[in-house]
Amino acid sequence: MDYDTIIVGGGSAGSVMANRLSARSHHRVLLLEAGQDLTEDSVPPEIADSYPGVAYFDPRFHWTGLQVRTQPVSHNNPSDLPPLRKYEQARVLGGGSSINGQMANRGAPTDYDEWESRGATGWNWESVLPYFRKVERDLDFDGPLHGKDGRIPIRRIPRAQWCPHANAVETAFAAAGSRFLPDQNGVFEDGHFPVTISNQNEQRASAAIGYLDRATRARANLTVSTDTTMRALLFDGPVCVGVRARVAGRDVDFRGREVILCTGAIHTPAHLLRAGIGPAGELRALGIDIRANLPGVGARLMDHPSIGLASFIKRPARMDGQTRRHIHLAMRYSSGIPGAPAGDMFVACASKSAWHAVGEQIASLILFVNKTYSEAGRVQLASTDPDAEPLVAFNLLSDSRDVERLMDGFRRLGAIQRTDALRAVTTDPFPASYSDRVRKIGQVNTKNRLATKVIAGLLDGPGALRSWLIDRFVVEGYRFEEVMRDDDKLEAFIRQAAIGVWHASCSARMGHADDPMAVTDPTGLVRGVPGLRVVDASLFPVVPCANTNVPTLMLAEKIADGMVAAG
Repeated sequence: MDYDTIIVGGGSAGSVMANRLSARSHHRVLLLEAGQDLTEDSVPPEIADSYPGVAYFDPRFHWTGLQVRTQPVSHNNPSDLPPLRKYEQARVLGGGSSINGQMANRGAPTDYDEWESRGATGWNWESVLPYFRKVERDLDFDGPLHGKDGRIPIRRIPRAQWCPHANAVETAFAAAGSRFLPDQNGVFEDGHFPVTISNQNEQRASAAIGYLDRATRARANLTVSTDTTMRALLFDGPVCVGVRARVAGRDVDFRGREVILCTGAIHTPAHLLRAGIGPAGELRALGIDIRANLPGVGARLMDHPSIGLASFIKRPARMDGQTRRHIHLAMRYSSGIPGAPAGDMFVACASKSAWHAVGEQIASLILFVNKTYSEAGRVQLASTDPDAEPLVAFNLLSDSRDVERLMDGFRRLGAIQRTDALRAVTTDPFPASYSDRVRKIGQVNTKNRLATKVIAGLLDGPGALRSWLIDRFVVEGYRFEEVMRDDDKLEAFIRQAAIGVWHASCSARMGHADDPMAVTDPTGLVRGVPGLRVVDASLFPVVPCANTNVPTLMLAEKIADGMVAAG
């Protein structure tokens, strides 16, 4: 059967596109997703949970072979490669929205004005705001900045449900001069606030459930094929006419008038490269025939560099069962470096660091560069084999301004940690690393459940024993007091420990026709390749000052609206 539109990838963007394009009863839509299906009646409890710390560790929902490099590769010694890290990229219907932290914010108006200034005509703040509103059903606020009829419910954890640790952090933020803002998605300004989340009735609100509900999936013109892995794009001359996908162990060709890649900022450029769309030199080196010489494919991959300051939470201040959410509040502030917009830094307060018993005892102040200037990441092919994961180098901290602001930010967090409010509810602060050791103990299994229960009992024992255990078994090379007083050690810690926050974006950017690095036009159409479009975070001209799920939903809503209007 031939289709009008074939959508590859049933993540946040793909779910939106499938819903909006199939709303026209004559328009036949096929949605292909490599991961498992999720319907309103079959959401695993780990995904439905308000607390996301199980789903994003569960390998059932990941591309398990994907590894990335986060630190920059040295230009002076390119053979001295930084270590590979496992990267939890979603492989499940709903994509990242099915396993992420459910943070539902938009970024700054200046982000989208910058998109337009970089060549994404029609993507300034005034143009995108109606689509942010279209995405959401805000359960707390109304007015010109909010939507009330969208498919994704948005809410905040009321202060009455915050645990004592979160309340102490709020007191410390205020003492540091931060102003309380009731609405993170209101006017974009400095302050602290209850975090906005895509959540209702203590349940995750993923794109799969919001956009692929029963009524949508009942449409005769919409076909959803899960556990279906794309093998190749198909062409008739220069025109993309379909995809080859593996279904139930065999390869099947699907034909369509248009193919839309919605596979994310890591896999979308990989699919393009295998099809001969990308930098000519790289393609020739792999023996791939060049279909379109687009140097921007896979280039300038971005994420938000992040580090953390953790501490032990005294028993009375821990999560108290009023909500499953572990992040109740956050803060944005302005670093003051020349040229940076307001709100260029972000701090999230996590009152629980993992699902297990030790995680319930450890809090984290998670700092990330909201407005990063590091744009040196890259996605390249390791092989032409469609089963081989690409080579991914984020090259975080490639811009020294990001290092400087993380150093300054850690000092600010250190001062907050030393306030009376936090000293009353926490002890034993330490610089936190999301290391392989942390990741390994974060895997959900009986061994880790039992081991952490034993360790947690010891940590709740005498203070001297707790301090020794944290220093001996938790701290990874850098201690709080030494990095607070020694700039060289602070910088070394940041360069070693900084990771992204799973906001991969910008690797197939939209832009002007005269921009040699633009991969698509502002509607996502791939330059020089009729019949092929990209709709996901790859298109971002620059990563916004936000968690990327809601901006991705907005982007898909806006492009789908344009496609429907064009017929």
